[in-house]
This record gives sequence, structure tokens and C-alpha cells, in this order.
Amino acid sequence: MHRFYIAPGSFHAGKLELTGNEAHHAARVLRVRVGEIVQVLDGAGTEFACEVAGIHRDTVSLDIKDSRKAPPIACEVTLLQAIPKGKIIESIIQKATELGAHRIVPLLSERVLTHLDSESGHSKAEKWQHTAIEAVKQCGAPWLPRVEEPVALEEFIRRRPVFDMSLVASLRPGSRPPRHFFSGWEARHGRMPKSVCLWIGPEGDFSPREYDAIEASGALPVSLGSLVLRVETAAIYCLSVIHHELHAGKQA
Repeated sequence: MHRFYIAPGSFHAGKLELTGNEAHHAARVLRVRVGEIVQVLDGAGTEFACEVAGIHRDTVSLDIKDSRKAPPIACEVTLLQAIPKGKIIESIIQKATELGAHRIVPLLSERVLTHLDSESGHSKAEKWQHTAIEAVKQCGAPWLPRVEEPVALEEFIRRRPVFDMSLVASLRPGSRPPRHFFSGWEARHGRMPKSVCLWIGPEGDFSPREYDAIEASGALPVSLGSLVLRVETAAIYCLSVIHHELHAGKQA
């Protein structure tokens, strides 16, 4: 079944309308037909089963046949990803979406050569948000992560964001497996954390000064094993482990 995306609240009286790129993709690329059943996601937890009612020059009209609201996210995971070289960040955003990230914050760090002004930063964020939308459509996730504009690592720390648990992928001595911190949290609080942030460095990793600042902000150093992983592998590894830890107890 083909999937499409609409912004939350873009339906009225049992009807939806695809516009812009979504309408073009439906009508010109996938060539949907009147009467065909498609799925529409709003990225805010609602899934619609729709019948194609009409195909027009710039729009595709849909009749809503059924809708379902996904349960609230039990734990909001924020990925703080230092921007790597090239287009690797797009692959990381795609995989982070598939693995249930709630928010993605691209970081400018000492070993990142990219320097963005406010206008180019906004443009990048829009492009990366579209990458997340395409990933949601591919995997069928009901929740769309928010991809923010790139921010300097020090600036993010200065904002003093609050999370139940903050983790940083670390090669330093004394780092522990993620299970150590999750089991400890559950033992102390009788539940899993409701918000987790994950720091992942760029190629060459965070600088020692940056690591000191991240840990001083409250982040716990997690080990990714004995091998030195590529930045995209580290992000996928950590998000996969976090997803497992948060949901292992809910498996049937």
C-alpha cells in the first residue's frame, strides 16, 4: 500500500487533499487510481486509511475510510549528532527516524568543517526534515521526528536542556555498556526514563575539551564495544540498543 504524508490537522469532514510534492508523487510517479486505497500519516500519531476520490492537476483528493491514533511515545529520544562529512547526516537521519528518534539536533563541533549562517542552517534543516518525512513514509512510523537547525555544541549545552538520562558514545576508559545505565535507572525509579538524549561525535570523535563539557553537563559515557565504529554505525548502534532497552520489557 502506498503511503503519503500530510501536516497534522490537514483534514476536514472526512476528507484529505494531497498537494505539492505529495500530489505529484501520487499522481505522476506512483500513478494512483481513483478507488485505490492508500495510507496517509500526519507524523503526529494518526494514520488514515483513505480511498482516492479524485486526481486533479495539482491535487489528489482522498476520502477517509478509517483512522487510528498511535499510543503516545513512552520515551522521547533526542539524537545530538555532530555533523559528519558529505551526505552521511542524511543517512543517519533516515535510520534515526526508523529507530524511533523523537528529535534530531545536528551539532557543529570542533572537528566539523561545515560552518553555516542562519539562512543556510534553516535551508539545511528543511532539507533534512524532508529526509525524515520520506523515512516515515517508507517505514510507516506514526511519529515524525523534529529535525532542528544546526547548533554549536557549546550553545546547546548553554541552553541547559533537561533529560531523564543523557548518554555520550565514548572511547574513554570508564565508559560502560548502555545496559548498565538503563538497569540502574529502572532499579532506582521503578520505571524506564521518559526522555533520553544521545551524543554522537563526528569523524575523529569529539575533542577532549568537548567531551569534558558534555560529561560536565551530565552525560554518562557509554561504550560501543572494543571496535572503533564509523560515525553512522555508532549512531545506528546506540539508537538500536536504546530502542531495545526501552522496549525489551514490553515484548510479548
